[in-house]
Amino acid sequence: MARTKEGGTLDSTRAVLGLRQNLPQFMLLVTVNALVGGTLGQERTVLPLLASQEFHLDLYTSALTYILAFGLAKAAMNYFAGTLADRYGRKPVLIYGWLVAIPVPLMLIFGPSWGWIVAANVLLGVSQGLTWSTAVIMKMDLTGPKQRGLAMGLNEAAGYLGVAVTALATGYIASAYGLRPGPFLLGAAYIALGLGLSVLTVRETHHHAKTEASQHVSTHSRAHAGLTTGQVFTLTSFKDRSLSAASQAGLVNNLNDGLAWGLFPVLFAASGLSLSQTGILAAVYPAVWGVAQLLTGAASDRWGRKWFITAGMIVQAAGLALVAASHSFGPWLIAAILLGLGTAMVYPALLAAIGDVAHPTWRARSVGIYRLWRDGGFAIGALLSGLLADLYGIPTAIAAVAALTAASGLVVAVRMRGNDHLTG
Repeated sequence: MARTKEGGTLDSTRAVLGLRQNLPQFMLLVTVNALVGGTLGQERTVLPLLASQEFHLDLYTSALTYILAFGLAKAAMNYFAGTLADRYGRKPVLIYGWLVAIPVPLMLIFGPSWGWIVAANVLLGVSQGLTWSTAVIMKMDLTGPKQRGLAMGLNEAAGYLGVAVTALATGYIASAYGLRPGPFLLGAAYIALGLGLSVLTVRETHHHAKTEASQHVSTHSRAHAGLTTGQVFTLTSFKDRSLSAASQAGLVNNLNDGLAWGLFPVLFAASGLSLSQTGILAAVYPAVWGVAQLLTGAASDRWGRKWFITAGMIVQAAGLALVAASHSFGPWLIAAILLGLGTAMVYPALLAAIGDVAHPTWRARSVGIYRLWRDGGFAIGALLSGLLADLYGIPTAIAAVAALTAASGLVVAVRMRGNDHLTG
């Protein structure tokens, strides 16, 4: 039984599934996720420069510690978000995620040492894990199986357009007013607005998942209900061909995103680009990523997830290789577009692939476990790219990650089943 906003109960069989049927609440959650993305975007342009210019961190590995801290915290909270959402409901987890974010802008503005910046990113990772994971789960609840790719495309488009717009805005704010405090005041405004919307207007969606579970039919015996969290973890991570292929691809995708976040601004600035040019490049990649997902998510509903994911990983690898081989703004702009397009092909299709296979009664946990692996890629990417950059230089680090990204796409081509989207 699910509670109504008036305090009564609502039988789960009365919940109606579908994007059109739940459009107002769905679009509200899209708006909330744009604010979640903007909270992350406040750092994308500014923090790598803050590390080198104000805290004088010369080694790339040291400068990337904040991405490592963010990635580990977010990955862990992704795992717990699904379990908490099943146990206590989606809305409370969303609200707690916003509450955790409140100190982050203040720590970024006033932090007297790099340790404060790292600590702020631990809190930001916890917040992102709770808010973004819950937004994904709630949209899957509302939409049902038929338009899952479209729903994930809209969700991720909103989030990463929030990242892109804020990365661009903070680049201009930093160039006009300095690295602190201006860029992080924008993040504080996002947190206040996101918390207010989540408390006052977002409604619980757990009963929609229960409705879908009562109607769920699958041709795969693995999709039965009643699995323990340990069994869900093993299926999602290793045993199920499609779930495990998606998990490794998500990890590698965010590994190269962690590299782009931490090393691209340093590479661009060292090559003589202005702060505004660096901000443009930092924004174009997530902007293309965000906009293109409006098309790629829905397209994967029609044509399947497997080949969108495989092709997307190859396109990302090509973009990374072009970054490694280039030395000026023009080629880097093309590379950012390629990287954004490839990521757009991958991101909603991976989430939808998890939703296709996972039974509604344990889907929230499977999504959380997938996102544990995926966002663990931030931490692995920070360590790997930082170590390689310290030893061999940034271009070599980027080239190595390009090769790894292409290999991940081939794993998807070999391991993932091709018709899971037809059996949800």
